[in-house]
Amino acid sequence: MLLSLSNVPRDYAWGSPTLLADLEGRTPTGGPEAEVWFGDHPGDPADVQGDGTLDDVTGGSLPYLLKLLAAASPLSIQVHPTIEQARAGWARESALAATDPNRNYRDDNHKPELLVALSERFESLSGLRPVEDTLRLLDVLGESTGVAELASRLDGQGDVLRDTIGWLLSGDAQAVVDDIVDAVHTAAGSASGEWAATLRGVAAIAETYPGDPGVVVALLMNHVVLRRGEGVFLRAGLLHAYISGLGVEIMAASDNVLRGGLTPKRIDVPELLSILDTTTGEVPVLRPAAADAVTVYPVPVADFSLRRIELDDASVVIDVDGPTMVLATVGRVVVSGADGERREVPVGTVTFATPEEERVTISGRGEVFVAAPGDPAAEG
Repeated sequence: MLLSLSNVPRDYAWGSPTLLADLEGRTPTGGPEAEVWFGDHPGDPADVQGDGTLDDVTGGSLPYLLKLLAAASPLSIQVHPTIEQARAGWARESALAATDPNRNYRDDNHKPELLVALSERFESLSGLRPVEDTLRLLDVLGESTGVAELASRLDGQGDVLRDTIGWLLSGDAQAVVDDIVDAVHTAAGSASGEWAATLRGVAAIAETYPGDPGVVVALLMNHVVLRRGEGVFLRAGLLHAYISGLGVEIMAASDNVLRGGLTPKRIDVPELLSILDTTTGEVPVLRPAAADAVTVYPVPVADFSLRRIELDDASVVIDVDGPTMVLATVGRVVVSGADGERREVPVGTVTFATPEEERVTISGRGEVFVAAPGDPAAEG
């Protein structure tokens, strides 16, 4: 069975007023348009053309959630738990109501995710930078009291990143945060060389979130700029934040988020620190295939897989091994089932193939992303 899916953009404040409208070739609504969800998550199940929502079809069993994401300003710095941490947290909070503001865990699942850029530039913070590199960055900021205090803490013993992030978010470091942000603004104004882009990026974040200690947490993270078709996989425990741009995002079907700054929402610092992975290093960028119509973005989880297919008046046959989505992002594309049923896929919408289809044919001229459950052997 083939189903046509759509949804209304969610109006989170950080959403872009134009990116999704430009993608779909329509007039903007005039407000922020942040995310379009294609899934059966109870928070916003996709609409099925003709009648009902996707959860009526799947019973809420879909292992992944596919999204279009359009950011005009930074999302919160955040981290997601492993499945073991999620199960323990869910059980620990079982007595709390679903709407209780003290609840951290909305379900008992992990939330690894993959983001692939659709805009020519997608800016993000991904993972923690090696401490020795951050100390070199701080040298560019001069010798103010706040910068010296941060450098001293990072040059200490033990798990200095966990300790430093906890201190920054504790509420006891506001004077230091303000001093460092002032130093970032000063340095960004004349920055050149290795740290210029990072300093300008953090200074821009500080303009959006003045006084937020997450600005200094951002200074500890890798500043990553993706080009169109490039992706980044974010594992459990990895600190991250999307800053700006349009992308396709796919994740395990979960709503478990622990925040670490750049937000007016509650931050549970002890719980954040308990699941934070302070392993440092660059997060690998997954690059599009140079000479093939199909790009596979390898991920070490069984919840989802994602492929990007470029079509040039040709057809591509794909096997349907589990519930499969075809999201159109460019051009005119048609999905055909084994029995000859055809569904045109307007840009910004999805054709959903149920497992009994076994295989579908994608034809036309344009670009699609194919989402499906992952390989169980990929779990790791």
